[in-house]
Amino acid sequence: MLKNSKAFSGFSANDIPRAKEFYAGTLGLTVSEDHGILTLRLAGGNNVIVYPKPNHVPATFTILNFAVDDVDQAVDKLKKRGVRFEQYNQPDLKTDEKGIMRGNGPTIAWFKDPAGNILSVIEKSEAP
Repeated sequence: MLKNSKAFSGFSANDIPRAKEFYAGTLGLTVSEDHGILTLRLAGGNNVIVYPKPNHVPATFTILNFAVDDVDQAVDKLKKRGVRFEQYNQPDLKTDEKGIMRGNGPTIAWFKDPAGNILSVIEKSEAP
């Protein structure tokens, strides 16, 4: 029934102007806004919406993954733009001093948007 429907994903944020600045200014994405809802225009023609939610609670899982050629390089560039990478030290999830997990699945680094939602940069060659 929905096989030919162009689906898209969305998530909430508690401060749309701040989210817009982060996604457009910090991450460099093409972002449009209509009626207080952001549309993130991603590579390959994919779109994701960010909608306002006053009682927003950040997702506890990764909501958006950015496939990159080199995670180390992406982390370095994003850090220069003020992005802070998450540090994990759990039995099955450990990151190095840069915030990158290596050798236990795909090379990946997690960071949060201003609303606390979890995003990642993940090595293209290892991404699904």
